[in-house]
Amino acid sequence: MNYKKVNWSFLGMVLMHLLVVFLLVMFGSPSGMGIVSNLVVSELTLMVPACIVLFFAKEPPNRVLGFHRLKISSVLMIFLYTALMSPLTTLLNAISMLFVENEVSAMSGDVVEVPFLIMFFVMAVFGPVCEEICFRGIVYRGYLKSGNALGAVLLSSLLFGLLHMNFNQAPYAFVLGVAMALLVEATGSLFSSILMHMAFNGWSVVIMYVYDRFLPGVMDQAGQSTGTEDMITVISFYFVLSLVCTALAGCVLVWLCMNQGRGEYAVWLWRQRKERKGKGRLISVPLIIGMILCLAFMFLMAG
Repeated sequence: MNYKKVNWSFLGMVLMHLLVVFLLVMFGSPSGMGIVSNLVVSELTLMVPACIVLFFAKEPPNRVLGFHRLKISSVLMIFLYTALMSPLTTLLNAISMLFVENEVSAMSGDVVEVPFLIMFFVMAVFGPVCEEICFRGIVYRGYLKSGNALGAVLLSSLLFGLLHMNFNQAPYAFVLGVAMALLVEATGSLFSSILMHMAFNGWSVVIMYVYDRFLPGVMDQAGQSTGTEDMITVISFYFVLSLVCTALAGCVLVWLCMNQGRGEYAVWLWRQRKERKGKGRLISVPLIIGMILCLAFMFLMAG
């Protein structure tokens, strides 16, 4: 797997997403197609191009994706790491809401109409598995082979954010992408980012149903963009909280690296950063086209 195949895979994901949107606009939603079907189709638009690239990679799938065993203690610390990264994502979400609608809250009404277990499986199991195979598996590890580790982390995370196709989710999806890519490096296993993604999405699903059951209407209000002083207060609070929690998350990351026996690898990677800086080409024409299409779609939807 090399960067050229990865970039073609990304372009394929974008084109499939736009094709599905075009077909739905032109011909309308298929009979009975609700939020569950839409979410499943959305994930498949990622998986199909990724699987095609994986098929032609001429490497064993696990060598490309990197599924390796995790210690039980590491699994527990991954959940702590996820919780510590949550304030930063909440901060970025709140900042974006000064300008755009909260996409997750906006669809909460449709979500809670579906039985909890079905929606939990789709959003907190099926979705994270598909997205992590694509972005921390194929995209990130494909870029990593270029030798440019920092570039691989940042670019794969940027693409992860762009594929959310809206300005509300893109910023915090980028940060989550960075956090999960670093987690994969610290643990040496794609299972770690899948667990983090599942925990993050799962908590969001639980919150939607809890609010719908005990505080109906709150999620609808949360989905509205606002520039009020109350929002500024929330942003200020989460700014301070995120500084503390993100620093602690970094400590957890170091602990995970040592616990998984990757301390020597981390030291080697750190020493090689100057030699590797700027090395390893990652950009190609398909990637640029895909990013432009993503941005164009996001501006179109925001308008």
